[in-house]
Parts: sequence; structure tokens; C-alpha cells
Amino acid sequence: MKKLIIALAIIMAPFASEAQVKTPQASPKAYIKQTVGLTDVEVTYSRPGARGRAVFGNLVPFGKLWRTGANENTIINFGDDVVIDGKTLKKGKYAIYTIPKIESWEIIFYLSTDNWGLPEKWNDAYVALRTTVKENALPTPVETFTIGINGLDPNFAFLEIAWENSHVALKFEVPTAKTAITSIEKTLSGPTWNDYYAASQYLFQSNGNITDARSYVDKALDISTDKPYYVSRLKSLIQAKQGDKKGAIETAKVSLAAAEAANNQDYVKMNKDSITEWSR
Repeated sequence: MKKLIIALAIIMAPFASEAQVKTPQASPKAYIKQTVGLTDVEVTYSRPGARGRAVFGNLVPFGKLWRTGANENTIINFGDDVVIDGKTLKKGKYAIYTIPKIESWEIIFYLSTDNWGLPEKWNDAYVALRTTVKENALPTPVETFTIGINGLDPNFAFLEIAWENSHVALKFEVPTAKTAITSIEKTLSGPTWNDYYAASQYLFQSNGNITDARSYVDKALDISTDKPYYVSRLKSLIQAKQGDKKGAIETAKVSLAAAEAANNQDYVKMNKDSITEWSR
């Protein structure tokens, strides 16, 4: 009998591990992603429901730090630096904590984002930005806690929080103009030396058009201020492949001197070996 019980236990074990009861969460998780101008903003949070309960002043006490949702941290991720009340908030992830009050809310962006609810120990050094926004009473109650990014403009938007009869909207500004101008200037100024180097390297390594590879590497060296040893090294290899061993040796010597100055022994050896080979 004992052997039979053990055998049955072994047979049933895989079924027991797979059989998991699935039930809906009381506060389901939500995720929103919104592009504001040229900046991506993402929010992940849980959405509790009022379910007949008095929320603010009861379930969520006035004047007390609140997790701003349920379960894990409510997290916002800014793809660029943003400006809130004239203060810069660096791009990245933050937990959102709030202190609801009757006429206003404090909103806090907190650097630690791996808490379940409130941090066990609050650390003011983790407060990246703190601000206050006006509370607006809603004529129609919102049953389920809701966060949105609305009032979209190319240069700003509003982070909105609504639940029960309370609504707050925090304006944040994004660097659309700066990003766009930088992009325009970079595009109109043409390829960089690194772009030409990458194109030349690809053509050389893939046995592409060697004439174009030579043209691109020459442009890379013309544009570059520092004349990196690895660019000169590539040019020497292209010259050798074109049959110009004399030119390849001269270019390899330039690469060798630059590699020695940078103390890159790998390139020093490669250049010396190539010079020896091409000199035969």
C-alpha cells in the first residue's frame, strides 16, 4: 500500500503543479503609453474600485502619504527630461506618491520604484521632485481609480488622476523644440565621420563595392578631427585589397603611430604584421 501511495503521488505531482486557480484581481493592473511631442511617457499602475466605500477622507485619509493606487508602486517613466513647475525632472522611472487634501494634492516623484505600497522607510534623498496641484471636484463620481495623460500639446501634457469625486491635473513640459532642432541640425549637416566609417567597414567586411568603401573611409578621415587609428587601419586594408600595397604601408604607419600613442597594443601588432606582410 505504501508503494502504491508513493507511485500515485509521483503521477499526480505534475498535475498538481499545473492546476492553479485563476481569479480576477481586486485592483487590476493597467498600462498606458503616450507620446507627448517627441517624448514617450509610460505609466503602470493598479486600479482599485470604490465599491460603495467613501474614498477620500476615509479609505484614503486626507493629509497622509498615499501609494496612489493599489498593490505595487504606481510607476511613471519619462523618455526625456521634463519640466514641472519650473523644475527639471530627469528622464527615467519614478514611483508616484501623493498626499491628498481637501483643496490640493501633493505629488511626489520618488526614485525607489520596487516597493509594495509605501516604502518601509521613507528617504527624503529619493525625492526627485515634489509639487502641489489644485484639487478639482467632479460632478460625476469615478468608480475605478484612473490615471491618464491628457490635454496633449506638442510641448506639454497633463498627468491626470481621478477617483471618486476628486480630480487633479499636473502639467509637465517636454523638450520637443530642443529635440526637433537638434534632429534637424544633425540631419541637414550630413553624415558624421563615424557614419562614413561604418559604411566603409560594412562594404569591406561584406566584400561589397571596394571603390565605395575607399571613398567612404577617405571622407571619414577628412571629417574626423582626431583621425582614429582604427579608421586609418581600415583604409590600409582597403588599399591593400585594391592592390596598392605601397599606399597601404604608408597608411598603416600612420595607424601604427596613433595606436602607439593610444597604447592600444592590439592595433600596434596588427599594423606591424601588415607592414611586414605588404613589404615582401
